[in-house]
Amino acid sequence: MSSQSPLKARPLRLPGQSLDREIDRWISESAMGYYVVAAMLCTVAAFEWYGTLTHSPRRPLLFSIIAGVAVMLAVWRILGIKNKVKNLRLGRDGERCVGQFLERLREDGGQVFHDVPGQDFNLDHVVISPRGVYAIETKTWSKPSPGSTITVEGDSLLVAGRAPDKNPIIQVTAAARWLARKLEESTGKQFAVRGVVVFPGWYVEQRSGRGAVWVLEPKMLPGFIEQEPVSVAPTDVALAAFHLSRYVRGEAEKNS
Repeated sequence: MSSQSPLKARPLRLPGQSLDREIDRWISESAMGYYVVAAMLCTVAAFEWYGTLTHSPRRPLLFSIIAGVAVMLAVWRILGIKNKVKNLRLGRDGERCVGQFLERLREDGGQVFHDVPGQDFNLDHVVISPRGVYAIETKTWSKPSPGSTITVEGDSLLVAGRAPDKNPIIQVTAAARWLARKLEESTGKQFAVRGVVVFPGWYVEQRSGRGAVWVLEPKMLPGFIEQEPVSVAPTDVALAAFHLSRYVRGEAEKNS
């Protein structure tokens, strides 16, 4: 008799789940291939040297050159993958830290979702609470110096005095619009979604009045949300959370 899982629904996604998957992909699919190729060619070179020392007809110099080139290529690629994985792990750990800060919002009737798949992007966190709906992007960026800061003026920001290649305010604004459309399509109701960008470990200096998007250090985010007026009925919180969880599980089914 076949056995069946007792779980009636897939678990919701964890903070940084997409980054975990990408880390595994870089390590298992990319780095290991270079290890294997380099090791095989080194083995061939070793056999060629053995044949030479035992007076068997071999071409050790040719195979040694090939193996040497393969090793240098493997080292170069592995070092690049190592840096990539390091950055991915940094981003994953940042998302997990932010996820822990957001858990306290459940006490106020909020629902918290992590790693919500969108259209060619992932929303790091979504909060649906009586005090509003929030699309949250986590940017765990390394600091060039301990005193580096984030400076925000309107819809632009500087990271340690320099403009980033991609403005996260624009990014999260688009994500918030996508989430608002998704909730309206599935629930038939309109929800105002505020975009939020958080920078773990950075001091954020707000030089002018806050725009539509909040830019914060993540420890401040729960307090900011708790200061907002109650604007979403508990029934609507439950409705939006139900439809979003169903969407997330449906996407997981497609990709499984």
